[in-house]
Amino acid sequence: LPDVRDGLKPVHRRVLYTMNVLGNDWNKAYKKSARVVGDVIGKYHPHGDFSLYDTLDRMSHPFSLRYMLVDGQGNFRSIDGDSTPAM
Repeated sequence: LPDVRDGLKPVHRRVLYTMNVLGNDWNKAYKKSARVVGDVIGKYHPHGDFSLYDTLDRMSHPFSLRYMLVDGQGNFRSIDGDSTPAM
């Protein structure tokens, strides 16, 4: 369930914390999403990777959340309707 204070779920919080630890700041070079997902799975979220890729995808779209939390570079969705890990 989302937290009342900011509306983030625990998976969102884990991804943002891992990106902060990796040094993914707005003024640094982009890092691959597989690196972020691998670190989150290895340290904080021992479930499948699909939910993490979907979370990164959702946080990179301006229409999903009030504020875009992740600046995605490249293809985050396909016009064919493929899921994010299929890209």
